[in-house]
Amino acid sequence: MAERGETAESLAAKVQVDPKTAARWVTADRIPHPHSRVAVAEVLGREVAELWPEPFRRRDLPWFRPWADLEQEATSLRSYQPLLVPGLLQTEGYARAVLGTGALLAPAEVDEIVASRIARQRVLDRDDPPQLVVVIDEVVLRRPVGDGSVMAGQLRHLAAVAGREHVQVRVIPADNPWHTGLAGPFVLGRLPDGTELAYLDNQLRGQVVTDPVDVASLGRRWESVTGEALPRRRSIELIRGVAETWT
Repeated sequence: MAERGETAESLAAKVQVDPKTAARWVTADRIPHPHSRVAVAEVLGREVAELWPEPFRRRDLPWFRPWADLEQEATSLRSYQPLLVPGLLQTEGYARAVLGTGALLAPAEVDEIVASRIARQRVLDRDDPPQLVVVIDEVVLRRPVGDGSVMAGQLRHLAAVAGREHVQVRVIPADNPWHTGLAGPFVLGRLPDGTELAYLDNQLRGQVVTDPVDVASLGRRWESVTGEALPRRRSIELIRGVAETWT
């Protein structure tokens, strides 16, 4: 804060909290909520993990931790994935096959990340779970990840979860022409106070997006990709049908 010329009052104004709250953040045992951590890091020009390393002690993917924390707070999540089943809906076998591809991670590291990914999914079992809408391309159902039993188990799980009241999984048919979503995956989230955020990732790391203009742009892309997808019931029927081809 001193390097950036920020006081508790100026920082509080920029991240929209009470100055007394911002003043408490400088003590060692006070860790802000995930949304506030991201906002403060942006103002101070630092990484979240540099300012508050404690939430990053676990050895899952460190750059993913800010979004994983926000994900637990979200009231709604909208995810477009053109190539993979999203992490919140992956089975253990599918996640292990994805992370083990290419032997880029040590087996122990794969175990830790898989355990973290499965633990994240408990958010869908809460008494007040977020509304989750997922759009995937049909190729996700048909490209082998692991062996046939892994794919069959994953698609059966996907169809079962898609039947929950607070979850929708919609599929874009393979014969649809090129659409805007194929430029890359993204996730949109809404927090209890109405704040809209997004998450993007690539081969190296992920990024939490908070700029309203960028979030709005991704929102327009979301409207475009959902327009390409099958309705909920037909999507579940397609998922179940493809699952049978893997048995």
